[in-house]
Amino acid sequence: NHPEPTCTSRRWGLLFLLSGFLGGYMLINFVACQLFALLAAFWFRIYLGPSHASSAVRHAFATLFGIYFAVFCFGWYSIHLFVLVMLNYGIMNMASIPNIHRYSFVVAMGYLTLCHISRIYIFHYGILTTDFSGPLMIITQKITTLACQLHDGIGRQAEELTAEQNRLAVKTRPSLLEYLSYLLNFMSIIAGPCSNYKDYIAFIEGRHVHMKLLEVNWKQKGYDRLPDPSPTGAVMYKLCITLVSLILFLTLTKNFPMAYIIDNEFLDKTPFLSRLGYLYVVTQAAKPKYYFAWTLGKSGYIIYFCR
Repeated sequence: NHPEPTCTSRRWGLLFLLSGFLGGYMLINFVACQLFALLAAFWFRIYLGPSHASSAVRHAFATLFGIYFAVFCFGWYSIHLFVLVMLNYGIMNMASIPNIHRYSFVVAMGYLTLCHISRIYIFHYGILTTDFSGPLMIITQKITTLACQLHDGIGRQAEELTAEQNRLAVKTRPSLLEYLSYLLNFMSIIAGPCSNYKDYIAFIEGRHVHMKLLEVNWKQKGYDRLPDPSPTGAVMYKLCITLVSLILFLTLTKNFPMAYIIDNEFLDKTPFLSRLGYLYVVTQAAKPKYYFAWTLGKSGYIIYFCR
């Protein structure tokens, strides 16, 4: 006879059932947001290009869509993203320039660390399949990048900087709309990538193609006008990588399930070296999931920026 399940075991059973449901639900939301962002990038490129809309409208559209995606994908957990963004906006405006990069780094990394600790000790790694810590890491990268570039642009002399630091240095503090648009725009809030603030603003204002062509001396190479780059080839290449990553992930995780590492037979009867080898294989099998998300995000970003 099997013993009757205790109240505690029932509670844990319900918790794991709820965890699996929430994880699957949010994973679907994550993929849906990434695919919708890809389509929205086409619309943004065609109808909200620099020649059709002002910078303020482009900033507002990118920000509002990004906030909606975050709430749709992560629910109330998205509040962590907004809290971190507003905390560092306050630091950026109130901190002295010599210390702005230090304070921004400490607050952003501190908040991110606390969130990771809560995942370990409160949620036991298992509540969410796609949780808010991914976007939080992207935002932390952007916050610290912008703070350092602001420090370079205002707090240091040009001769103290390298050529790359000089190119990316930010000379004025961003407005609230520019700051929110940079951190929360719909094409990077879910899975990145992280871009430089100056490049992002140049894109919004329609100067990014001109800036890149100046770097390669386009007039000396015979161009009589600024060519309009097409994203088609690059996007198709990224989408092919996305498809391959998805197929690899579905195939490998089916043949090498992660759950097997906590199986009693695996723990008690499998030799140590075999266990070590299996652990290596299952960790490699999990990687295509992240390549899928990152590459899908990049494909949309190419469309978004290629105008």
